[in-house]
Amino acid sequence: MPDHEETGTLVIQSPGQGGSGDLDPEGEACLILIHPPGPNLGRRTALPKPPYVIGRESDADLLINRDSVSRRHAEISRDGEGRWRIRDLGSTNGTFVNEYRLPHAFLRDGDQVRIGDTIFKFLSGENVEAAYHEEIYRMTIADGLTGVANKRYFMEFLQRELAAAQRHGTPLSLVLFDIDHFKPINDERGHLCGDEVLKELSARVRPRIRREDLFARYGGEEFACILTHTAMSGGVKFAEAVRRLIADRAFDFEGESFSVTISVGVAELAKDGTESADDLTQRADDKLYEAKRAGRNRVVPDPATFGWGA
Repeated sequence: MPDHEETGTLVIQSPGQGGSGDLDPEGEACLILIHPPGPNLGRRTALPKPPYVIGRESDADLLINRDSVSRRHAEISRDGEGRWRIRDLGSTNGTFVNEYRLPHAFLRDGDQVRIGDTIFKFLSGENVEAAYHEEIYRMTIADGLTGVANKRYFMEFLQRELAAAQRHGTPLSLVLFDIDHFKPINDERGHLCGDEVLKELSARVRPRIRREDLFARYGGEEFACILTHTAMSGGVKFAEAVRRLIADRAFDFEGESFSVTISVGVAELAKDGTESADDLTQRADDKLYEAKRAGRNRVVPDPATFGWGA
């Protein structure tokens, strides 16, 4: 499923700089765009001449032309002691540092800054260049919004673990799940609420994932769990636990509580050693949509266990 996109674009506008976004040697700080996906993902904006205004206004230093961003949303400055500070400028949707909404805060190296539905990583200090390249690498394997693995890394991991399972004759199960009625959440409560649901769901599921397994954001509101050394019965048990984890506790956004459910498909790797990663994913996806058609908020396993047993 495609990731949702809000109307508007993100434009980097940095007065006094070239288009490369190179760091000013005296600035020693920058913002890296880590969400939303798009052509500017990973773009670096140096902060050489604070104060630095972020907003939707055309003359903003960092121009973000998205509906969730106020015209003059926030300002980044540096005090006499060299500390970096961000201050909200009375924005509608607030300024968040590490997911805490704050009127102002001092920034530390590695902090996440959220402006509307746009998320940046703040980097500062002597090793900014190395930290930048490390962050770019992390973005190739992780989803910027939820922090879990992205689809690209999911496919690499699945192909590797599938080959190992076929070589050693061990079971492997794939669990795919999708948030039910996610479009109405975005349409009725807004994309910021939708993003919060994706992050909260990920935070609930992540602790249930074993070190040898993988949890990934497969699409916009679709997630995947690769369970190594796990036959169908274990995959179904895990899937049902995740379904209850989401359905049994309400989600909250801006003081309102609402329920969220998921539909889940489970497939087990064929024992004959001929199945590809795409084949296994397709079988799990087929069962996910069978769960949708059957009324949602349920787990549907592929009945073919191919002899792995319990």
